Amino acid sequence: MGLKQATADASSDAKKRRRVGFSEIDVGIEANECLKIFMVSSKEEVNAASGSCIDPVDLNRFFGEDGKIYGYKDLKITISLSSISFHAYADIKFQSSSEGGKGITDLKSALQAIFGESLLENKEDFLQTFSTESCYIRTSISNGKVIDCKASQECSNKSNNHLESEANTVERQVIRLAINSLPVGLLYSRLVPLVLLLVDGSSPIDITDPRWEIYLVVQKTLGNQEDVDLRLLGFAAVYRFYRYPDSSRLRISQILVLPPYQGQGHGRYLLEVLHEVAISENVYDVTVEEPSDYLQHVRTCMDMLHLLDFDPVHQAVKSVVSHLNQGNLSKKTSKFQLEPPASVVENVRKSLKINKKQFLQCWEVLIYLGLDPVDKYMENYMTFISERTKADILGKDSGTAGKHLIDVPNGDNIDITFVMFQTQAGGGNSVEIDKNQTNQEEALRQLVDDRVKEIVSIAMKVSSLQGVKSK
Repeated sequence: MGLKQATADASSDAKKRRRVGFSEIDVGIEANECLKIFMVSSKEEVNAASGSCIDPVDLNRFFGEDGKIYGYKDLKITISLSSISFHAYADIKFQSSSEGGKGITDLKSALQAIFGESLLENKEDFLQTFSTESCYIRTSISNGKVIDCKASQECSNKSNNHLESEANTVERQVIRLAINSLPVGLLYSRLVPLVLLLVDGSSPIDITDPRWEIYLVVQKTLGNQEDVDLRLLGFAAVYRFYRYPDSSRLRISQILVLPPYQGQGHGRYLLEVLHEVAISENVYDVTVEEPSDYLQHVRTCMDMLHLLDFDPVHQAVKSVVSHLNQGNLSKKTSKFQLEPPASVVENVRKSLKINKKQFLQCWEVLIYLGLDPVDKYMENYMTFISERTKADILGKDSGTAGKHLIDVPNGDNIDITFVMFQTQAGGGNSVEIDKNQTNQEEALRQLVDDRVKEIVSIAMKVSSLQGVKSK
């Protein structure tokens, strides 16, 4: 019996041991994997979790140092952002929540850090905003000044048999407002989440500073029954700097086209209007604060069209092109002037309001377009770009010897590597690649190749735009 008891006790202990275990360690889930954001224009789109999907720069950066959410199983967050009132609602679903070693992420606080007071907790309250705030944009911009207006006609079939159609007048307007007024400041505060989500490295501007202006692109649709539909397409926040003694400079700090309307030319239209404002008000120049690659591309294409119609630039371009057409530039010992004359730089700034840094970017494209045929003189052009790239790296005014480190793209899994260049004291544009470092020549060649690809892309786009313009 004792043995039987021992056997029973052993069996009982085994069952107990099988029931004892360790809870799984919560490794968390990245916000990018479980959170989707849609811009919606109706109740139906909210209920269907549809609309225009917003592809943010990086959602992880709003959720702790590692960008993860902890404490939830099968978490799914769907956020609806109204394009009518710019309120937001978060639909949060999960199977269960538990403490897994790193706590339970406070989702409400994290989402409020993005959407602020525009985030509504109750879904019914959010749905009601589509009717109660249907005129929100119209009310907010009622005191604004229409800077530019382009009208067109579109037809919409409204009858069941499609035999009748109603012609609508559609106007695309750019409206300027001082951002320090209460309704405009409130509107901007509701737009801040889009800025944070879609503009890398952005932060809200100071809406109490009277030198801030906001330019809105809106679409105004007028039906036969005089009903008006007003939609916000995009906006730009512009700061007006004082420049001694009696001028000002415009700096475009934030420019954004709302996701449903991107790729339709609204951003370029807004840049064109800002360019016209700068000329009509005779500001000193226009700059852009940390433009994205895409914005810089659009901006350069636009400026190129103005420069190609600007006669004072043509002779300077011809002079450089004629030098590039003579022999092998890489084998020449003497240097000749490859930069635009100071008088041309000043004339471009004064007449077109294009600042020097931007003009020098366009200058490389102007030279490329001047080569005829391109293939014959491409080697000299590459030498031209290489010399300018070295000058950009080292700085033209650096008269002291020393080593210079620059970050360059890396084709391997590492995103960035660095290259060291060494200059001779008083050497001007002379550059020696440090022999103790490897891959410097290849890194410089990669920088030059990337820049030339960008130039060719801009040149092709400008040529196509010129063709459309001439028709």
